[in-house]
Amino acid sequence: MIKVSESARHKVVSLMTEEGFNATTDYVRVGVKSGGCSGLSYELTFDNSATDTDKIFEDNDVRIIVDKKSFLYLVGTTLEYSGGLNGKGFVFNNPNAQRTCGCGESFSL
Repeated sequence: MIKVSESARHKVVSLMTEEGFNATTDYVRVGVKSGGCSGLSYELTFDNSATDTDKIFEDNDVRIIVDKKSFLYLVGTTLEYSGGLNGKGFVFNNPNAQRTCGCGESFSL
């Protein structure tokens, strides 16, 4: 399961609306790909359809889809949002990550 903080929910709904997606029917696609300074990096996009191999979750009124491969790396992760002058934007608090880079956009197991 992937959780969504209140601050992330507000930002996701706002961005989805700006980009023409409907937060009640469309999805936030969360994934992991090779790359980044720690070996793996996070992906976050919007999508209006899920595939047969996707896992689907809903937390805090946000619908999330994750491909099966990425799910193994993301179990228990909380998506948060940090705004303001020193904010980093979306932040993945991943209990599976043993090492993260300084920017928080990549990790390793």
